[in-house]
Amino acid sequence: MPKETMSRRERWLAVLQRRMPDRVPTDYWATDEAHARLKAHLRIASDDELYRRLYIDRPLTVLPRYVGPSIASDEDVFGIRYRMVDYGTGAYREAVTHPLAGYQSVEQIQAHYRWPSPDWWSYEHLGAQIQGKQDLPIRGGGSEPFLTYKDLRGHEQAYMDLVTNPEIVHYCLDRLFDLAYQNTSRIFEAIPGQVLIGYVAEDMGSQTSLLFSRRHIWTFLLPRMQRMIDLVHQAGAYVFFHSDGAVRPIIPDMIEIGIDVLNPIQWRCAGMDRSALKTDFGPQLVFHGAMDNQHTLPFGTKEAVRAEVRENISLLGDRGGFILAPCHNIQAITPPENIVCMYAEAHAFGWY
Repeated sequence: MPKETMSRRERWLAVLQRRMPDRVPTDYWATDEAHARLKAHLRIASDDELYRRLYIDRPLTVLPRYVGPSIASDEDVFGIRYRMVDYGTGAYREAVTHPLAGYQSVEQIQAHYRWPSPDWWSYEHLGAQIQGKQDLPIRGGGSEPFLTYKDLRGHEQAYMDLVTNPEIVHYCLDRLFDLAYQNTSRIFEAIPGQVLIGYVAEDMGSQTSLLFSRRHIWTFLLPRMQRMIDLVHQAGAYVFFHSDGAVRPIIPDMIEIGIDVLNPIQWRCAGMDRSALKTDFGPQLVFHGAMDNQHTLPFGTKEAVRAEVRENISLLGDRGGFILAPCHNIQAITPPENIVCMYAEAHAFGWY
């Protein structure tokens, strides 16, 4: 087995800078239930030990500390209330109230709704949070405002608003993006030069097509995302863009506004062929993800998992530019043996 010559941060940085790392970096996303099962399977108590055992290069995410007005345990800062919805092997937190659902105009929202202030968070602890962990890739800041907008208005209404209430969409997204911008800016100011990746996301794809028209994407999202992307780049960091689904038609637009990393590469979705993505966009993008957690990881054999690891590295990691990870959070139904197999094969096969 070759010997590692890079720290986890150096490995990520090499890929982001279009240099060759010692091996393909790996990342890890999992639900709480899947994470607990994996640690129990390996008889591991700490997350750090898990990452070391499986050679996972997972970034450290830095977060501000909430110091604002008191909120209920089932509520967030936007006044959205949630409940845990059990799906058998685990549970997800789902919105059950939509504070802006009843408003018909911007003026009504301005008169009756209080937006969170960036002053409701503290950033003074971030230096201590990364102390002694400078060998890790650090992720900080970012945005995903339309996700919040859908919970504020209700999902159906949010999508209808793009056509029937565009002025409400513009107003709310301005407020949400401004909050994300201020949050991200203050993180960068608190730990200058330390953040390696900023997370700029919006889910734009279904399994078969875009969720929005390209016209609506350009009208409501991309100019505001461009501002976030510019902020990340000005801080010397790289833009990690997340969108599930069949997003091939919008990839050139995302490159145009400056993304650096494309996640999660759901290659079973329409138009997301890995070889074609690498050929067409490999010189401009780093690919992150690609391990299928709808079929292969939960239901495949160990050999199927190993084969997919090798395919992903061969197709997306040819001449670098790839970070291997699950396509989304690993679900609780996924056998821990398959997760271990994925990372073991990546470590065995992924050397350059």
